[in-house]
Amino acid sequence: MKHIAMYIGSLVKGGAERVMCNLAEYFYSQGYRVTFVTTYLGQEEYDVPHATWHRKKAEGCRELTVLDPNDMEHKVWIDDSADGIKRVFTALPLNDRSGRIANFIKREQILKDTWKQLHPDVILSFLGKNNIMAIKSARGLGIPVVVSVRSNPSREYGEGRLNLSMRHYFPKAAGVVVQTTEAAQYFDSRVRTKILPNSIHPDFISRSIVPFEERAKEIVTVGRLDDNKNQILLIKAFKEIEKEFPDYRVVIYGDGEKRKEFESAAPGSVKFMGRVSDVPERIAGSEIFVLTSKQEGYPNALIEAMSLGLVCISTDCPCGGPRDLIENGENGLLIPMAGDEEMVKELSDALRRVITDRELSAKMSQNAVKVRDEYNPDIINGQWKDYLERVMNK
Repeated sequence: MKHIAMYIGSLVKGGAERVMCNLAEYFYSQGYRVTFVTTYLGQEEYDVPHATWHRKKAEGCRELTVLDPNDMEHKVWIDDSADGIKRVFTALPLNDRSGRIANFIKREQILKDTWKQLHPDVILSFLGKNNIMAIKSARGLGIPVVVSVRSNPSREYGEGRLNLSMRHYFPKAAGVVVQTTEAAQYFDSRVRTKILPNSIHPDFISRSIVPFEERAKEIVTVGRLDDNKNQILLIKAFKEIEKEFPDYRVVIYGDGEKRKEFESAAPGSVKFMGRVSDVPERIAGSEIFVLTSKQEGYPNALIEAMSLGLVCISTDCPCGGPRDLIENGENGLLIPMAGDEEMVKELSDALRRVITDRELSAKMSQNAVKVRDEYNPDIINGQWKDYLERVMNK
């Protein structure tokens, strides 16, 4: 039974964490041993159905004190005897901390000791500094390390020491998984890149498609309310056309540091719904989805909206995720990246076009649903399995 160690900061509710949790459950269902190696215990984490750790006291479990990202202590209970997905916590204890350099060396040693103890057949790491630390700490142990860049590489590794570390350590990895063609092109020829896009969550694929003519006159977007997701672009663009189409409204799902600012700029026809758990049900009957991001890896929200048959409009942002998904005018529309005023005009024109050209919109809605076949979880998970098997068997 091959053993996969999955390394990430915590299992808080984010895009990368969701992908890793889904992969953990998939590999466990395929008969692999799976161990999460996380630095911290997040405040709100994804549920892992086959987890062998518990946040409430459980009979016969080992009590363990762990840290959250704010260095607050928490208790977890570990069932060492249970069959399931294991978890190891690797935060440096508070009473063992000193200077910055000394702490870094100690953290690396904790990880190295963890790899020695687990001795997995492969280490799979997600995100930023974790990827560097995974490669560095596993040196000399004979364990292949695969790291995954989940966003635009120039954003994740573009500057300073992290860029220098990436250039030094990534060529030493067994593989570097990216999500888009453009992301793969960021790295030099010494880096062994592999493109593996995200799959569509089963909750979206399992839903029936609402006929185009029965859809509500809603323009929706889903995502954290921040500068990068850039929902202010949609708000400004809709203000340009709202008098032309008074029966349409914008509905924004998500929360974040920019919410108050965006609410202040929005007319009454823009509704802010906050963070919700039932996104598929909320947006399945809406007509139009808009992604306004400045940078994206592989945008889950866009591919999920396409799988539900919404008419999708997206910025053509780096590192090319929307461009890999959308064939302009066939299954959605792409808005070129430009200055703020120009992009407001481009998006308002695109909204006007899809609202008025019903034949075009119906065609794009019908074609968008085809992502269900290409990005089905069984297909994408199978690609991950084939790839990691090749790495482990080298």
